[in-house]
Amino acid sequence: MIRRSKRNARKAQGIHSNANLFRHHHYIDYGSDWVFVGLTEIDETLLTIELQKATMDELNNGIKELQNDIVLLERVDRITETARKNLGMVFASPETIYVYIEPGDLALNK
Repeated sequence: MIRRSKRNARKAQGIHSNANLFRHHHYIDYGSDWVFVGLTEIDETLLTIELQKATMDELNNGIKELQNDIVLLERVDRITETARKNLGMVFASPETIYVYIEPGDLALNK
């Protein structure tokens, strides 16, 4: 029962704050410059926040596109193709190198 009364008190506060908001609208109708300026600043702030959110979304989309490009460019077949076509590189052919060492030249024999 106590909680119910607190809840009703909160609802009453909400009603009073809504009444204050309507009162501000009446002041605008009557030409109160201060309230008009205050609401204009709030509107400008909300527009600025929306603009910043839109900019953030665009930047996040750009980041995702760049990450996709990086993933594509890191693929081995893409690197091989670019090296062959644009840089004129070729695969190295395997080779075998033989080194002859005299048996007396080994460190184990000394």
